[in-house]
Amino acid sequence: MIRLPGRCQYADHAEGEAVDDFWSNNGIRRAAAAPVVKGPAPAGPVVTGPAPAGPVPAGPVPVRAPARQLARQDRIIAVAMRHFAERGYEDARIEEIAREAGVAKGAVFGYFASKAGLFLAAYQAAARSFSSYLEAPPDVCEQGFFAVITYWLSRTPHLVHEDWVPYRVTLLGNYCASLQLRREITQFLLREDPYGTQAFVRFGVDRGEIRRDIDAKMIVSLVDWLMDRCQDAIVTEELDPGLFGSAAQSPHMRDLRVQQFVELLRSAIGTRSVAGEGRSS
Repeated sequence: MIRLPGRCQYADHAEGEAVDDFWSNNGIRRAAAAPVVKGPAPAGPVVTGPAPAGPVPAGPVPVRAPARQLARQDRIIAVAMRHFAERGYEDARIEEIAREAGVAKGAVFGYFASKAGLFLAAYQAAARSFSSYLEAPPDVCEQGFFAVITYWLSRTPHLVHEDWVPYRVTLLGNYCASLQLRREITQFLLREDPYGTQAFVRFGVDRGEIRRDIDAKMIVSLVDWLMDRCQDAIVTEELDPGLFGSAAQSPHMRDLRVQQFVELLRSAIGTRSVAGEGRSS
């Protein structure tokens, strides 16, 4: 997540402790003002003592990003996620997000640098909020790789009704982001692997369900891309019935499409024995 090292120097000073936050978070210790002593100047030259021998001991290291700032950033991100989900990227307004989060507009730019930086932070938070593949119920994991795929696809409509805010944010990032922002999102997904796809593919390989003659990174990319598109089609049909056809699909038709998708994936990356089992079933 993008977090700048300190508060923006243009933040509204009326917000509580904004100036102190700026100094402390940039590693600058503000010295207390020395008392002013009035009176005649001392007669004669000022005698100073010898310089201390050896290195001067360093003072305490200033603490960066205190808890209240992290809490403030999280509050901004939570508000921003809802605004982006409800209004889209272009129509979301930083000043409205700042007002609802209880911070100055300058503070938002101080933390995230730009609107794109704030959206990237919202996207990352949304992606991290979803379960990873291997967080499926233990009895599902025991059935194997393709049973886990089926389980998560069958639960896709749940995203519309209960997790629609983070899911809409990820949809915006996947389809509506600029090229530069999309590059940042791709780097984040490769770096953090928030859905645990790499571990999931290793799980399938170790169980003998996934082919070993194909590069594992290619299989990871294939699973990520195809699962994203399949889930997006299901969810978009829920949000906008008829977008992919003349009428909304029935639950039976949706389940059939999931079965067909899993069979296609099994035939592409499954071992011979697993692919044969899928066709026989």
